[in-house]
Amino acid sequence: MPKVQFEELLKAGVHFGHLKRKWNPHMAPYIFMEKNGIHIIDLQKTAVKIDESAAAIKQIAKSGRKILFVATKKQAKQIVADMVTEVGMPYVTERWPGGMLTNFPTIRKAVKKMSSIDKMQKDGSWDNLSKREKLQITRQRAKLEKVLGSIVDLTRLPAALFIVDVMKEKIAVREAQRLGIPVFAMVDTNSDPSGLDFIIPANDDASESISLIVGEMCEAIKEGLGERKSEREKDTVEKKEAKPKARKASAKKSEPAKKSENPEAIADEEEV
Repeated sequence: MPKVQFEELLKAGVHFGHLKRKWNPHMAPYIFMEKNGIHIIDLQKTAVKIDESAAAIKQIAKSGRKILFVATKKQAKQIVADMVTEVGMPYVTERWPGGMLTNFPTIRKAVKKMSSIDKMQKDGSWDNLSKREKLQITRQRAKLEKVLGSIVDLTRLPAALFIVDVMKEKIAVREAQRLGIPVFAMVDTNSDPSGLDFIIPANDDASESISLIVGEMCEAIKEGLGERKSEREKDTVEKKEAKPKARKASAKKSEPAKKSENPEAIADEEEV
């Protein structure tokens, strides 16, 4: 897996932190210096953390499990939606629905409700409704789509969360921690990295910074999914090759035992 280049991080503005007066002391190990009252993030450490996170996310994707991306801030919404959709992972870019993880069965009921509305529109039952009922149901469907549209295929709890801004998504972080779900996160100098499993110290406000780091995670997911597909195809080929061998072995066992070619033995058999 190619490592992210230092120049790429610099160009994307990943190193720009917040004002010194807004800093969180727990981020001290990841701060390189202060310039004009603004903290500068140590990009050497950021590069290492990106690679660590990408390697872990790749393994999760390779195992066939899901990573839920959470980014409801304005500058991250569209970036995450576009990139994550390409790799087939769920995401939340609107308001985080409280209890989405800790009360997952209720969320699944809402998803089923949305599916039942879709089914109703396809069969004849939709035509039997009045205009007012159709309007109410359509509005309800649109509301559900906005909140839950990207997690329709999430049939069980995700294996991990990727958070763009831990301060803004603190409810999601808290729910994941409560359930023991690993949290990957972009953490700026004003945030608290305590309790997070994989920290990526980075500017979580600049769209270029968000795009670069989310892009790296998506590339890792692609690699993981690609390796998973290759291994499954290899297993399928091996099983197909093993079947003819098994048939030949069973056929040999079922053949009647041949008479001995020893003349004395043949004579003995004739006398009997």
